[in-house]
Amino acid sequence: MPENDTPTHVIAHLSDTHFVAASAKLYGRVDTDATLKRALSQLEGSGIRFDALVFTGDITDLGETDAYVRIREIVEPAAERMGAELVWVMGNHDSRARMRTDLLGEAVSSEPASSAPVDRVFWFGGLRLIALDTSVPGFHHGELTLQQLDWLAETLAVAAPEGTLIALHHPPIPTSLPLMPILELQDQPRFADVIRGTDVRGILGGHLHYATTSLFAGIPVSVGAATCYTMDITAHPGSLTGVGGGQSMNLVHVYENQVVHSVVPIGDFETVNNFPDELVAEIQALGPAEQREAFSRHTSPTA
Repeated sequence: MPENDTPTHVIAHLSDTHFVAASAKLYGRVDTDATLKRALSQLEGSGIRFDALVFTGDITDLGETDAYVRIREIVEPAAERMGAELVWVMGNHDSRARMRTDLLGEAVSSEPASSAPVDRVFWFGGLRLIALDTSVPGFHHGELTLQQLDWLAETLAVAAPEGTLIALHHPPIPTSLPLMPILELQDQPRFADVIRGTDVRGILGGHLHYATTSLFAGIPVSVGAATCYTMDITAHPGSLTGVGGGQSMNLVHVYENQVVHSVVPIGDFETVNNFPDELVAEIQALGPAEQREAFSRHTSPTA
Protein backbone atom coordinates (compact mmCIF):
# COMPACT_ATOMS: atom_id res chain seq x y z
CA MET A 1 0.00 0.00 0.00
CA PRO A 2 1.15 3.63 -0.47
CA GLU A 3 3.13 4.89 2.51
CA ASN A 4 1.01 8.06 2.82
CA ASP A 5 -2.65 8.99 2.59
CA THR A 6 -4.04 11.63 0.25
CA PRO A 7 -3.53 15.25 1.35
CA THR A 8 -6.14 16.88 3.54
CA HIS A 9 -5.52 20.33 2.02
CA VAL A 10 -3.85 21.74 -1.09
CA ILE A 11 -2.74 25.37 -1.36
CA ALA A 12 -1.26 27.22 -4.33
CA HIS A 13 1.51 29.56 -3.17
CA LEU A 14 2.41 32.45 -5.50
CA SER A 15 4.51 35.50 -4.79
CA ASP A 16 5.88 38.83 -5.97
CA THR A 17 3.60 39.61 -8.89
CA HIS A 18 4.77 43.28 -8.86
CA PHE A 19 1.88 44.59 -10.96
CA VAL A 20 2.27 48.10 -12.39
CA ALA A 21 -0.23 50.53 -13.92
CA ALA A 22 -2.16 49.42 -17.00
CA SER A 23 -0.27 49.36 -20.32
CA ALA A 24 3.04 49.70 -18.47
CA LYS A 25 5.71 47.01 -18.12
CA LEU A 26 7.87 46.42 -15.08
CA TYR A 27 11.29 47.97 -15.83
CA GLY A 28 9.87 48.64 -19.28
CA ARG A 29 10.35 44.97 -20.20
CA VAL A 30 8.44 42.58 -17.93
CA ASP A 31 4.82 41.71 -18.77
CA THR A 32 3.65 40.92 -15.24
CA ASP A 33 0.09 40.13 -16.34
CA ALA A 34 1.01 37.47 -18.91
CA THR A 35 3.01 35.26 -16.54
CA LEU A 36 0.38 35.42 -13.81
CA LYS A 37 -2.38 34.58 -16.27
CA ARG A 38 -0.35 31.59 -17.45
CA ALA A 39 0.15 30.44 -13.84
CA LEU A 40 -3.56 30.67 -13.10
CA SER A 41 -4.34 28.78 -16.32
CA GLN A 42 -2.02 25.98 -15.23
CA LEU A 43 -3.62 25.80 -11.80
CA GLU A 44 -7.13 25.80 -13.22
CA GLY A 45 -6.26 23.24 -15.88
CA SER A 46 -4.79 20.88 -13.30
CA GLY A 47 -8.22 19.98 -11.96
CA ILE A 48 -6.79 20.08 -8.42
CA ARG A 49 -9.20 21.23 -5.74
CA PHE A 50 -7.36 24.09 -4.02
CA ASP A 51 -8.34 25.34 -0.60
CA ALA A 52 -6.62 28.67 -1.24
CA LEU A 53 -4.44 30.75 -3.50
CA VAL A 54 -1.90 32.48 -1.24
CA PHE A 55 0.04 35.47 -2.58
CA THR A 56 2.96 36.26 -0.27
CA GLY A 57 3.40 39.95 -0.89
CA ASP A 58 4.61 42.58 -3.35
CA ILE A 59 1.30 42.26 -5.13
CA THR A 60 2.09 45.58 -6.83
CA ASP A 61 5.37 47.34 -7.53
CA LEU A 62 4.39 50.90 -6.63
CA GLY A 63 1.16 50.42 -4.67
CA GLU A 64 -0.95 51.91 -7.46
CA THR A 65 -4.73 51.67 -7.37
CA ASP A 66 -4.92 50.55 -11.00
CA ALA A 67 -2.48 47.71 -10.33
CA TYR A 68 -4.51 46.40 -7.38
CA VAL A 69 -7.78 46.63 -9.28
CA ARG A 70 -6.34 44.88 -12.32
CA ILE A 71 -4.79 41.96 -10.47
CA ARG A 72 -8.02 41.54 -8.55
CA GLU A 73 -9.96 41.41 -11.84
CA ILE A 74 -7.59 38.70 -13.10
CA VAL A 75 -7.29 36.54 -9.99
CA GLU A 76 -10.75 36.67 -8.39
CA PRO A 77 -12.66 35.00 -11.28
CA ALA A 78 -10.04 32.25 -11.54
CA ALA A 79 -10.14 31.62 -7.79
CA GLU A 80 -13.93 31.50 -7.88
CA ARG A 81 -13.91 28.95 -10.71
CA MET A 82 -11.47 26.80 -8.73
CA GLY A 83 -13.47 27.19 -5.52
CA ALA A 84 -10.38 28.55 -3.77
CA GLU A 85 -10.21 31.27 -1.13
CA LEU A 86 -7.86 34.19 -1.80
CA VAL A 87 -5.20 35.14 0.72
CA TRP A 88 -3.34 38.38 -0.01
CA VAL A 89 -0.26 39.14 2.10
CA MET A 90 1.40 42.56 2.41
CA GLY A 91 4.85 43.10 0.90
CA ASN A 92 7.36 45.93 1.09
CA HIS A 93 6.23 47.29 -2.31
CA ASP A 94 2.57 47.33 -1.26
CA SER A 95 0.44 50.07 0.27
CA ARG A 96 -1.52 49.11 3.38
CA ALA A 97 -4.26 51.67 2.71
CA ARG A 98 -4.69 50.75 -0.96
CA MET A 99 -4.52 47.06 -0.27
CA ARG A 100 -7.39 47.48 2.16
CA THR A 101 -9.58 49.54 -0.16
CA ASP A 102 -8.58 48.38 -3.65
CA LEU A 103 -7.69 44.72 -3.07
CA LEU A 104 -9.48 43.55 0.07
CA GLY A 105 -12.56 45.60 -0.78
CA GLU A 106 -12.91 47.35 2.58
CA ALA A 107 -15.50 50.10 2.44
CA VAL A 108 -14.22 53.55 1.54
CA SER A 109 -15.20 56.27 4.00
CA SER A 110 -14.37 59.90 4.66
CA GLU A 111 -11.63 58.72 7.03
CA PRO A 112 -8.25 57.58 5.63
CA ALA A 113 -7.84 53.82 5.43
CA SER A 114 -6.00 52.28 8.37
CA SER A 115 -2.22 52.16 8.15
CA ALA A 116 -2.02 49.40 10.77
CA PRO A 117 -0.45 46.05 9.82
CA VAL A 118 -2.68 43.85 7.68
CA ASP A 119 -2.65 40.68 9.83
CA ARG A 120 -5.43 38.15 9.28
CA VAL A 121 -6.44 34.59 10.20
CA PHE A 122 -7.99 32.08 7.78
CA TRP A 123 -9.48 28.65 8.48
CA PHE A 124 -9.65 25.70 6.10
CA GLY A 125 -11.46 23.11 8.13
CA GLY A 126 -9.14 22.48 11.06
CA LEU A 127 -6.11 24.03 9.33
CA ARG A 128 -5.30 27.61 10.35
CA LEU A 129 -3.37 30.02 8.15
CA ILE A 130 -2.07 33.26 9.62
CA ALA A 131 -1.16 36.06 7.21
CA LEU A 132 1.44 38.30 8.86
CA ASP A 133 2.31 41.79 7.62
CA THR A 134 6.10 42.17 7.84
CA SER A 135 6.18 45.40 5.82
CA VAL A 136 7.60 48.66 7.18
CA PRO A 137 6.03 51.75 5.58
CA GLY A 138 8.71 53.68 3.71
CA PHE A 139 11.30 50.90 3.83
CA HIS A 140 12.04 47.60 2.09
CA HIS A 141 13.26 45.56 5.07
CA GLY A 142 10.85 43.58 7.24
CA GLU A 143 9.78 43.88 10.86
CA LEU A 144 7.20 42.48 13.27
CA THR A 145 6.23 44.92 16.01
CA LEU A 146 5.93 43.90 19.64
CA GLN A 147 2.17 44.32 19.32
CA GLN A 148 2.10 41.94 16.35
CA LEU A 149 4.19 39.37 18.19
CA ASP A 150 1.94 39.62 21.26
CA TRP A 151 -1.10 39.10 19.02
CA LEU A 152 0.58 36.15 17.33
CA ALA A 153 1.48 34.56 20.66
CA GLU A 154 -2.08 34.97 21.90
CA THR A 155 -3.45 33.47 18.68
CA LEU A 156 -1.10 30.48 18.79
CA ALA A 157 -1.84 29.85 22.47
CA VAL A 158 -4.88 27.88 21.27
CA ALA A 159 -3.76 25.11 18.95
CA ALA A 160 -5.63 24.46 15.71
CA PRO A 161 -6.96 20.91 15.15
CA GLU A 162 -4.80 20.46 12.03
CA GLY A 163 -2.03 22.88 12.90
CA THR A 164 -1.04 26.27 11.56
CA LEU A 165 0.72 27.71 8.53
CA ILE A 166 2.16 31.24 8.57
CA ALA A 167 2.32 33.29 5.37
CA LEU A 168 4.52 36.40 5.31
CA HIS A 169 6.59 38.34 2.81
CA HIS A 170 10.07 38.52 4.38
CA PRO A 171 11.22 34.94 5.03
CA PRO A 172 13.30 34.46 8.20
CA ILE A 173 16.21 32.77 6.41
CA PRO A 174 19.62 33.89 5.11
CA THR A 175 20.31 34.64 1.45
CA SER A 176 23.57 34.45 -0.49
CA LEU A 177 22.67 37.47 -2.66
CA PRO A 178 24.59 40.71 -2.02
CA LEU A 179 22.73 43.59 -0.33
CA MET A 180 19.57 41.50 0.21
CA PRO A 181 20.51 40.77 3.86
CA ILE A 182 19.95 44.50 4.48
CA LEU A 183 16.33 43.95 3.48
CA GLU A 184 15.62 40.81 5.49
CA LEU A 185 13.29 40.37 8.45
CA GLN A 186 14.74 42.14 11.48
CA ASP A 187 14.93 40.81 15.07
CA GLN A 188 14.32 37.24 14.00
CA PRO A 189 15.08 35.73 17.44
CA ARG A 190 11.97 37.42 18.88
CA PHE A 191 9.84 35.86 16.15
CA ALA A 192 11.49 32.48 16.76
CA ASP A 193 10.69 32.66 20.47
CA VAL A 194 7.00 33.19 19.71
CA ILE A 195 6.54 30.30 17.27
CA ARG A 196 8.96 27.73 18.66
CA GLY A 197 7.10 24.81 20.21
CA THR A 198 3.70 25.87 18.84
CA ASP A 199 1.52 24.10 16.28
CA VAL A 200 3.09 26.03 13.36
CA ARG A 201 3.85 23.43 10.68
CA GLY A 202 5.27 25.64 7.96
CA ILE A 203 6.15 29.19 6.93
CA LEU A 204 5.40 30.48 3.41
CA GLY A 205 7.45 33.45 2.22
CA GLY A 206 8.43 35.52 -0.78
CA HIS A 207 10.62 38.62 -1.27
CA LEU A 208 13.75 36.85 -2.55
CA HIS A 209 12.57 36.26 -6.14
CA TYR A 210 13.84 32.71 -6.20
CA ALA A 211 12.50 29.46 -4.75
CA THR A 212 14.32 28.11 -1.73
CA THR A 213 13.74 26.20 1.52
CA SER A 214 15.20 26.21 5.00
CA LEU A 215 14.38 25.76 8.70
CA PHE A 216 13.58 28.45 11.24
CA ALA A 217 12.97 27.69 14.92
CA GLY A 218 12.71 24.06 13.82
CA ILE A 219 9.92 24.90 11.36
CA PRO A 220 10.21 24.37 7.58
CA VAL A 221 10.30 27.56 5.50
CA SER A 222 9.31 27.54 1.83
CA VAL A 223 9.96 30.62 -0.30
CA GLY A 224 8.01 31.05 -3.52
CA ALA A 225 9.80 32.53 -6.53
CA ALA A 226 8.38 35.65 -8.13
CA THR A 227 5.99 35.37 -11.04
CA CYS A 228 7.41 38.58 -12.59
CA TYR A 229 11.19 37.95 -12.77
CA THR A 230 13.70 35.94 -10.76
CA MET A 231 17.13 36.56 -9.27
CA ASP A 232 20.16 34.74 -10.70
CA ILE A 233 21.82 33.26 -7.63
CA THR A 234 24.56 31.74 -9.83
CA ALA A 235 25.71 35.16 -11.05
CA HIS A 236 29.29 36.12 -10.17
CA PRO A 237 29.92 37.22 -6.57
CA GLY A 238 28.79 40.76 -5.96
CA SER A 239 26.20 40.65 -8.74
CA LEU A 240 22.53 41.39 -8.08
CA THR A 241 20.87 40.39 -11.34
CA GLY A 242 17.22 39.84 -12.18
CA VAL A 243 16.42 37.65 -15.19
CA GLY A 244 13.33 37.02 -17.30
CA GLY A 245 13.11 33.31 -16.65
CA GLY A 246 12.71 30.70 -13.96
CA GLN A 247 9.34 31.98 -12.79
CA SER A 248 7.48 29.42 -10.73
CA MET A 249 4.84 28.84 -8.08
CA ASN A 250 4.57 26.30 -5.28
CA LEU A 251 1.96 23.71 -4.43
CA VAL A 252 1.54 23.04 -0.72
CA HIS A 253 0.14 19.59 0.06
CA VAL A 254 -0.89 19.23 3.70
CA TYR A 255 -1.01 15.68 5.04
CA GLU A 256 -1.89 14.50 8.52
CA ASN A 257 1.75 14.31 9.59
CA GLN A 258 3.62 16.18 6.86
CA VAL A 259 3.55 19.29 4.69
CA VAL A 260 5.06 18.98 1.21
CA HIS A 261 6.11 22.02 -0.86
CA SER A 262 6.56 21.46 -4.61
CA VAL A 263 7.96 23.97 -7.12
CA VAL A 264 5.99 24.22 -10.38
CA PRO A 265 7.62 26.04 -13.33
CA ILE A 266 5.33 28.50 -15.11
CA GLY A 267 5.12 28.05 -18.87
CA ASP A 268 4.40 25.74 -21.80
CA PHE A 269 6.89 22.92 -22.16
CA GLU A 270 7.35 20.07 -24.60
CA THR A 271 5.99 16.70 -23.45
CA VAL A 272 8.77 14.12 -23.63
CA ASN A 273 7.11 11.24 -21.81
CA ASN A 274 3.51 10.44 -20.97
CA PHE A 275 1.60 7.56 -19.42
CA PRO A 276 -1.88 7.26 -20.99
CA ASP A 277 -4.67 8.15 -18.57
CA GLU A 278 -6.23 4.74 -19.16
CA LEU A 279 -3.05 2.98 -18.02
CA VAL A 280 -2.77 5.14 -14.90
CA ALA A 281 -6.40 4.40 -13.98
CA GLU A 282 -5.93 0.68 -14.65
CA ILE A 283 -2.92 0.44 -12.31
CA GLN A 284 -4.58 2.54 -9.62
CA ALA A 285 -7.54 0.15 -9.64
CA LEU A 286 -5.30 -2.82 -8.74
CA GLY A 287 -4.57 -4.05 -5.25
CA PRO A 288 -1.28 -3.04 -3.53
CA ALA A 289 0.66 -6.17 -4.51
CA GLU A 290 -0.58 -6.02 -8.09
CA GLN A 291 0.27 -2.31 -8.30
CA ARG A 292 3.85 -3.02 -7.27
CA GLU A 293 4.14 -5.86 -9.77
CA ALA A 294 2.63 -3.78 -12.59
CA PHE A 295 4.46 -0.50 -11.99
CA SER A 296 7.50 -1.07 -9.78
CA ARG A 297 9.07 -4.15 -11.34
CA HIS A 298 11.74 -3.47 -13.94
CA THR A 299 10.74 -4.51 -17.45
CA SER A 300 14.34 -4.99 -18.59
CA PRO A 301 17.43 -6.58 -16.97
CA THR A 302 19.64 -4.35 -14.84
CA ALA A 303 23.30 -4.74 -13.94
